[in-house]
Order: sequence, then structure tokens, then C-alpha cells
Amino acid sequence: MEIYTPSHAWAISSRWNLSVAPNGNGFYVSPMTTGIFIRIAVYGGGVYLFLNLLALFVSDKLLFQPRSRGYSHLPNEVKIRTADGELINAVYHGNPSAEYTLLFSHGNAEDLGNVEPFMRQFHALGYSVLMYDYRGYGTSEGRPSYRKILDDAASAYRWLVEEKKTAPQRIIAHGRSLGGAVAVWTAAHHEVGGLIVESSFTSAFRVKTIVPLLPWDKFNSVKSMRKVDCPVLVMHGTHDAVLPFWHGKALYEAAPEPKQHLWIDYGEHNNYAYVAEDAYFTSFHSFMERVSEYHSTRAE
Repeated sequence: MEIYTPSHAWAISSRWNLSVAPNGNGFYVSPMTTGIFIRIAVYGGGVYLFLNLLALFVSDKLLFQPRSRGYSHLPNEVKIRTADGELINAVYHGNPSAEYTLLFSHGNAEDLGNVEPFMRQFHALGYSVLMYDYRGYGTSEGRPSYRKILDDAASAYRWLVEEKKTAPQRIIAHGRSLGGAVAVWTAAHHEVGGLIVESSFTSAFRVKTIVPLLPWDKFNSVKSMRKVDCPVLVMHGTHDAVLPFWHGKALYEAAPEPKQHLWIDYGEHNNYAYVAEDAYFTSFHSFMERVSEYHSTRAE
């Protein structure tokens, strides 16, 4: 068998028992060498097939690992029924004079007990806030899965529009970490006024692989971000060891205009907002001003 190369001949060390030699026209590869290459290809293909099956059938258990419940009851709780009839728990801090409502999706190792105190600050700033627990998190019913978590987000969005009569362009999809991917998906598939993504990832499996290897990758936020049609704010800490900084930069690059970013020097995955200090809310306020200007201009 001959393998032709447009450049120069090369040889593989004989310690591997590979017979590869130039024959004037290209390479002659012995049957033994061909067999080794075939075995490598078969083994590699088997590993790739295994990873794809893992992505299809096991990844939900690996991706979603709710911690022990962080609360028993919170103020202003509401129950939201999902499309398939299960109930998820949510907290709604309403403000009758609010111009915008934040629809907040939390991270993987969190529930409402962890995030409600922090999100209450946005209510104090004059916004309405709806935050919710995915199925299997906090006191929500059911078990989490990729599809169910997206349905939970859609159910929370629908509750705002149908129950609270919130205009879609007055909803800000807001999320951090895993919730950032949920927020990007929400903004890509529903009308919203703006999108805020904090310390999130480009896709679920690229958290570990960097290179996009699997066609069944979940939460492909770069792809979803390209479908977004609203102002975008991306925040990320430069020293995030859980979801490295390049994820935030890639999400920002994929976002449409108008867009804004806050790169937090020395910010880690769980402390970036505190490391940023005043810059966190300064960036938020400037973004919300941009959102208002954007929609005022479009209405003219």
C-alpha cells in the first residue's frame, strides 16, 4: 500500500515495529504497520463512541448534582407548575414601580437559600426579581435533567408574562455559572429586554475538554448567544479556576451588539462580585441604562 505525501518522507522508530520506508514515489507501509494503525483507529473510535453515549445517557447525572437543601421556607415564595405538571419553587420580590424584572437562574451547587439574600439587593435597587429552583433543587419537585431545566426556565418566564402580566421586553434574563447558560438559552428562545451572564461557560462539556469534541454537547451557549437579540452584559473573574476566564471572553465575543463586559481582576468563581466591589453594581447600572436607551430607540 502506498501513501503519498507532497513534502518529505518520514519514518517512525523501529521500537514500535513499524515498517515505513520511502520507495521513490512516497511511502511503503507494511501490513503489520497498517494493522497497528487500524487498531489505533478502532480503539480511538471506541473511546469517541463511549464519550458520545456518555453525553447522551449519563451526562445529566454528572452535570446536575444538587446539594442538600439550603432552606425550608423563604419570604414571598410561589409555586410554578411546569409544562409536564411538576411544581418548582420560586421567590418573587415584586416592585409595582419597577421598570424591569430580573429572571434569575442560579448555579449548579446552589439553591434559593444561597442566592436569595444577594438577589434581594436588586429588589432594594428598585427592580422586581423572580428567582427559582430547578427541579430536584431546593424544595422543587422532580429530578433535574437538561431538558427539564430548560423547561423550568421557560415555565418561570411564562409565569412572569401570564400571571404577573410582565411585558417580555421588560424581562432581563440573568444567570450565573450553570444559570448563565440557562439565561443565554432563555434569551435565545424568548423575547427579553436584556441578558446578564455571570461566570458561565461556552458549553457543558467544554468545561473539561476545551476543544469541541462531542456533537451531543449540552448548553452550547456560544451557539445560543448568536441567536440573542437584546443588549448583553458578560461578567467573569480573571482567576476563575472552575470556569476559566476564556469562557467569559468567548461568550462576549459571540454576543451581539450592544454588549458590555466586566472582567474582574483576581476574581474567582464564587467571590468575583465581592472582589469587584463597587464595579459590580456600577457595571449593572450602566448596563440597565443602555437597555433603556436601546428599547427607547427601537420604539421610535
